[in-house]
Amino acid sequence: MEQDIYKIYHNNFGISFKWINPQTEKVKGKVQLIFRDMGFYLTHNEIKQFYNCVCAAKNTQPCSCCQSNIDSKNILLKTPSNKIDIAVNEKELSQVEDLIKGTLFQLDLEYYLETLCKN
Repeated sequence: MEQDIYKIYHNNFGISFKWINPQTEKVKGKVQLIFRDMGFYLTHNEIKQFYNCVCAAKNTQPCSCCQSNIDSKNILLKTPSNKIDIAVNEKELSQVEDLIKGTLFQLDLEYYLETLCKN
């Protein structure tokens, strides 16, 4: 059975979307965030937590032997799941940051417009 999606945001690295329930044709609540070969099924608050993890990872310094290799996956990115960390390089971290920021912007804009239109 094929399911449709409601795309929230995408970049060259990944995509975020919500699944559409085929029976009701309503958009489901959690967001599917996909990049590289991984998918995360997250709430709005978990996406915010993930963004905080990205910000924390940006402030870490790689070891001296890894600093010279730009492609080295020398940054350990924590995720909202305390059982999963991801090894990324600086470029990937930047792309994950863009994906999450774009997703949060679109979700916040959607919430704002829905709230504003109800009044």
